[in-house]
Amino acid sequence: MYPNLYYAFKDLFGVNWTGLRFVNSFGFFVALGFIGAAWALTLELKRKSQQGLLHSEEQKIVIGQPASTSSLLLNFILGFLLGYKIIGAFLSNAENPQEFIFSSQGNWIAGILLGGLFAFLKWYEKNKQKLAKPEERIIRIWPHDRVGDIVIFAAIFGFAGAKIFHNLENWNELMRDPVGSLLSFSGLTFYGGLICAALAIWWYAKKHGIGFWHLNDAAAPALMLAYAIGRIGCMVAGDGDWGIANTKPNPFSWLPNWMWSFRFPHNVIGEGVQIPGCVGQYCAQLPEPVYPTPFYETIMCLILFAFLWSIRKKIKTPGILFSIYLVVNGIERFLIEKIRVNTKYDIDGFHPTQAEIISFLMIITGIVLIVYLSKKKPVVEKVS
Repeated sequence: MYPNLYYAFKDLFGVNWTGLRFVNSFGFFVALGFIGAAWALTLELKRKSQQGLLHSEEQKIVIGQPASTSSLLLNFILGFLLGYKIIGAFLSNAENPQEFIFSSQGNWIAGILLGGLFAFLKWYEKNKQKLAKPEERIIRIWPHDRVGDIVIFAAIFGFAGAKIFHNLENWNELMRDPVGSLLSFSGLTFYGGLICAALAIWWYAKKHGIGFWHLNDAAAPALMLAYAIGRIGCMVAGDGDWGIANTKPNPFSWLPNWMWSFRFPHNVIGEGVQIPGCVGQYCAQLPEPVYPTPFYETIMCLILFAFLWSIRKKIKTPGILFSIYLVVNGIERFLIEKIRVNTKYDIDGFHPTQAEIISFLMIITGIVLIVYLSKKKPVVEKVS
């Protein structure tokens, strides 16, 4: 396992770049997941706009104005925080970058220099565009131009939702260490993130007149791709999203043993027993091998992404593709829960996990939507 990129680069390339301790492996793949989702979402929104299914929004802007004091100050603060914390973590060779980030430690010189650079670049950019008399202009903004904003909304509210749902599921953990539980980058519940991000994006889409069902359909393959890539991070870092114990011998000679059962050595959460001869922060491995469920989910979700991507142009009724996503995503997660470690509830003799409950509701919702939306007339595309 590679808790952060320092260990990955050291093992794979033999380099000792201590600054890479700051780059958490799970976070790195989550970022790649967002990039992949943004790519897929942009392509789909462009396609729908070209077919006349989505429309632009007019916005009035003023060009030629110099940089305002507030914008210069905002850029300085942003640059200062990045320099003080991020560069500071690299320069200090912090053993635990996460702990460093949430402490009061930092590098003042790096913060002031980077803050000054950010403010200067903002001033320089505005100064180049400055006019003797600022002008008002009307510009058209298409839905695919807003993908950056959508991704930021998804990231912020998704992370918050994932933490909230995880802590509701692990209440004792939260009570034992409230600050650590809320600020830790580990312990994230995907469906919590999906629900909160969906609500935030729904509000954003409504505000800017983006067709709700068309946006959902465009997002369906993107969500599946992001989930698949994010699970690579779970596998690489060993963040606790693994399966139940699997001590059975590997029945497939062609299958590497780690794909059948794995002990997740050097996992990022320090779960398990001490690895003999290991010295350092990440020296734990599970006492028994378990099913590597993050790997299974990556494979399954990449297949489901390919499936959704292949049928997206064939479905003409808005909302159907997203409904199919709800069904297949719910089935995938419901099935993987059968061999996955998770907190179980006790409901009148039933012992479902939070993910099983939500995935079951997703399947039912998807089926109901497919039946309901199928009665509507398909939308006729207007190729521009």
